[in-house]
Amino acid sequence: MALFLVWFFGGSYLARAYDHWLWPLLGFCFLPLTTLTFAFASNSLSAQGQLTPFGWLLVALAACGDLGLLGGSGQSARRWRERRE
Repeated sequence: MALFLVWFFGGSYLARAYDHWLWPLLGFCFLPLTTLTFAFASNSLSAQGQLTPFGWLLVALAACGDLGLLGGSGQSARRWRERRE
């Protein structure tokens, strides 16, 4: 939801971070927290076109968070199916 709001109200915030519209769209579907963090690191923590090491660290932590949420939901679904059977 936050990524959609940033896209809708943020003007060119995502466009300044990404060269092509496909990356934010894929990020919206698969890794929304990472997409938002990369946009934040690109626009607020770095010079145009460069990411600081701290920015990369934040992006890596966000990617771990996204992957953890995906893995946790799969594990949750398996437990739910096992209880139903």
